[in-house]
Amino acid sequence: METPRIRKSRASSSDEARRYRQQGHDDALLFALAIGLKKDYKNDAKAKKDVIDPSGDAHSVKSGEKKWQIFLYSEKRFEEFRVMNGMGQLLIECIKSFPETFEEYQKNKTEAKKKLRPHMVALAEKLQDKYRLKAFMEKSMFNGGEVNYLTVYEKNKFHVFWGKEVEQIMADNFKVTNSKAIQAGQFPEQKVLFKFEGTNLAELEMRNDSSIHYREIRFNMYKPKAIKLLFSKITSTKNYNKKVILYGEAVRHFGRWNNLK
Repeated sequence: METPRIRKSRASSSDEARRYRQQGHDDALLFALAIGLKKDYKNDAKAKKDVIDPSGDAHSVKSGEKKWQIFLYSEKRFEEFRVMNGMGQLLIECIKSFPETFEEYQKNKTEAKKKLRPHMVALAEKLQDKYRLKAFMEKSMFNGGEVNYLTVYEKNKFHVFWGKEVEQIMADNFKVTNSKAIQAGQFPEQKVLFKFEGTNLAELEMRNDSSIHYREIRFNMYKPKAIKLLFSKITSTKNYNKKVILYGEAVRHFGRWNNLK
């Protein structure tokens, strides 16, 4: 008699999100301890300030194996983007392409996806301007400059990058375009793609997969490609200690509290 195959149950998206958040908290704690802080270190997660170092500078700490979620915002949050040469309004228009309820969307997905297309095209066109792209990266990744560093946990070490240098490198090297329809039944121009060396490094898209996550915009980066870009463009490094490595402008800025001792 053939042994029946046992199907492994997949974790729910809420379970995965919970684990992702917990891993982020754990890695932020490891970084805080690595730079001499105590377990009750200061932070402000809502402002992307995962760790505030002894100089008062803020770090966005990223880990994960595949992707970084830069943001997942609903309409209200994009009010903060309104000053960015119309990009905030375009992001809101993307959201408003979809009906008020998830149930309505389920009845006619095609109409909503057609309405989305011109707004995604206009958004990509705006982000092809390098100045606007840099401003968008600053707002998205560093909360408009309130966060000073991108700190990446990779291979049991923390790699510390100066935020403004990261913004500039990404603005200089990203090629911004829209997604295409690859298979039958797909719609083009449903995403804004940020390409490096011909492949997608980051993607901005609508999230409409459930009644819980509906009419939201998600901005993700692929971690391996993101760190490849940063490592390739910033060659000067300095070991702060056995666990922390500084890159580029971070060498000059990080650890200033040691000069006050």
